Amino acid sequence: MDLGLADRVFVLTGASRGLGLATARALVADGAKVVISSRSQEAVDAAVATLGDGAAGVVADLTEPGTPELLVRAARERFGRLDGALISVGGPARGTAAEMTDDQWRAAFETVFLGTVRAARTVAAALTEGGAIALVLSTSARTPIAGLGLSNGLRPGLAGAAKDMADQYAPRGVRVVSLLPGRIMTDRNRELFDATGNAEAAAAEAAAAVPLGRLGEPEEFGRVAAFVLSPAASYLTGLTIPVDGGALRTL
Repeated sequence: MDLGLADRVFVLTGASRGLGLATARALVADGAKVVISSRSQEAVDAAVATLGDGAAGVVADLTEPGTPELLVRAARERFGRLDGALISVGGPARGTAAEMTDDQWRAAFETVFLGTVRAARTVAAALTEGGAIALVLSTSARTPIAGLGLSNGLRPGLAGAAKDMADQYAPRGVRVVSLLPGRIMTDRNRELFDATGNAEAAAAEAAAAVPLGRLGEPEEFGRVAAFVLSPAASYLTGLTIPVDGGALRTL
């Protein structure tokens, strides 16, 4: 199946590793060009080296108001166009909602929520018909995850904001979709498993709760994200798509 990605250009935030990098690999493998960003020059350089000539890197932080414009400009200057974005930020601190301080809530809002919304609206303004934006959220957008109060509080709001933006941009032919990764073996989930004191047991318990009986691989998420961003998914917008092996029990 031809996804229609040849020579299309995408920006991907938080993409020097994990789900963002896996998506970049899937896009490049299908002929697209990518501009990836993260806060570490070393990480960006290493990721670009694995992606080859179809990739460029930018060191940027989504909490900075000028970052989205910087990424849009980088895509146009390097590859001459922009067709969409995968917007991802790191997971917020662990702890229950009641345990988090005001400062922790403010910091998480600036990064996870406002940084994502600002990037989405900036990229959307730069896109023409056929453009697509995918937000990397979490299954916490549909059901709370124990010990992740900040995520439980902010991700559902982001899913609602994405739906609202999808309605606004649809008449221009620009799509907005939310992706909800579940237990996928990224560095973030390894950190969560390690924090339990018995990472191996925690991973086994998490896998046992997945109907497919295993944890996901980043590449499995990346392929879904690449499809969603591609012209092959041209009639998908305003929805949330779990990539979780069937773990969510909601319909």
